[in-house]
Amino acid sequence: MTDVQHDAAAERSTSQLEEEGDIAADYIEELLDITDLDGDIDIDARNGRAYISVNAGEGANLNLLSKPDTVSALQELTRLAVQTKTGAFSRLILDIGGSRDARRDELASLVTRAVERIEAGAAEASLPPMSSYERKLVHDLVAEHGFHSESRGEGADRHTVITRGA
Repeated sequence: MTDVQHDAAAERSTSQLEEEGDIAADYIEELLDITDLDGDIDIDARNGRAYISVNAGEGANLNLLSKPDTVSALQELTRLAVQTKTGAFSRLILDIGGSRDARRDELASLVTRAVERIEAGAAEASLPPMSSYERKLVHDLVAEHGFHSESRGEGADRHTVITRGA
């Protein structure tokens, strides 16, 4: 692939991600209007994904939507809305009121406890099933601790198992 072809492919994917972000932002804005919630929507494209962040000032009641299960469900609905308009699967990430940072902190605690079990003599430690995005975060956190991780299981049962390493 020439540099021109590579640049065109990169530009096309960036423009596709920007289109996904715009469609997703419109969808989320409609949802906020329907639920009479205030929020500012930021769109970003990085690492091959569109990132949609919804933030609001104090007392905006955005916490009603920022619970992990709610964010996950809204993310799936938003992905479906994008797919319906573009005809292509979307891997967009939705963050509402800092929910992704809060979830990353929860995952960091899970990993720390799992590593402590291994250091106390367990051969391995399994974490509960989670999304591919969360498993990716876990793999990164495990590597930071100097341990090894792999995903096991299929579908909704796919989870991460942590070991000392190879």
